[in-house]
Amino acid sequence: MSVLEVRGLSKEFGAGGVLHRARLHAVDDVSFSLRPGRITALAGESGSGKSTVARLIARLYDPTAGKVLFGGHVVGRRRRDALRYRSQVQLIFQDPFGSLNPAKTVRHHLARPLRIHGLASRRDVRARVEELLETVGLVPPAAIADKYPHELSGGQRQRVAIARALAVEPRVVVADEPISMLDVSIRVGILNLMRDLKERGIAFLYVTHDLASARYVADDILVMYAGQVVEQGPVDQVLAGPLHPYTRLLIESVPDGHGGLAPIELRRGAAAAAVDPAPGCRFVDRCPLAIGVCRERTPALVEARPGQAARCHVTAPAPTNREDIHAQPAA
Repeated sequence: MSVLEVRGLSKEFGAGGVLHRARLHAVDDVSFSLRPGRITALAGESGSGKSTVARLIARLYDPTAGKVLFGGHVVGRRRRDALRYRSQVQLIFQDPFGSLNPAKTVRHHLARPLRIHGLASRRDVRARVEELLETVGLVPPAAIADKYPHELSGGQRQRVAIARALAVEPRVVVADEPISMLDVSIRVGILNLMRDLKERGIAFLYVTHDLASARYVADDILVMYAGQVVEQGPVDQVLAGPLHPYTRLLIESVPDGHGGLAPIELRRGAAAAAVDPAPGCRFVDRCPLAIGVCRERTPALVEARPGQAARCHVTAPAPTNREDIHAQPAA
């Protein structure tokens, strides 16, 4: 059973100048669910909309359309409802140093959410802070608690950020590129920590552009391109047999990451097509599989294999479009 569900989530921003009021469709009709004890990877290149999804779930942005359900109920807009929701859904930012106050100690960062949400008495705060630090592998906890962010390494700062998220005992953690600013040698430690924490029943949304780390840590994967989810399914199944050509492209970009797949020849075209998108597939200008219908109709997200869906007229055609598969290739 899902703990958090996203239905038809969309977010638009203004783009262009005064004379040309374009709209950026940063997130367009995105739907998925997060289940306890599972890690769902949200993957895509820069500008695909994945971080916007993370901020919509964390309620840092208001959606243009769609809704977020937590525990089966639509998240309310009242301050009391928002406070309760944010205690259950926590966001870990990409930059661990930027997300911590350099003038405050680690103890302050962890004690503050405990006090705000009434999760520990004044007498118990100190012990709870040190317990959180031990949970994320920061020892000796008493010494770490009295340090300032600049006295810690990047990996230690990110562990503090994770401990702060865990302080309010959340059911969902949204990790937005949590390892991209860390040295390669310590990334695995953060990923292993996430795998350990999911055993406690926490549902994770892991936002990343790195398919290698997604394969290592995630159970399921959503692939985004130009604001849309173009493929989704179990991570091993999707990466072993991708349906969408964009997923193939991402796999090919990983060193030795093709897993025996035939090379894909990429057409030149715009890297993103989310500004005032025209009818049709947003990947059409870059796609080697494009056919006539790809410029005419936006493909639906169709389950072409059990548990695996893609947004492609060629590899995952909707029943009503299957007669168009043999149309002439797009110019």
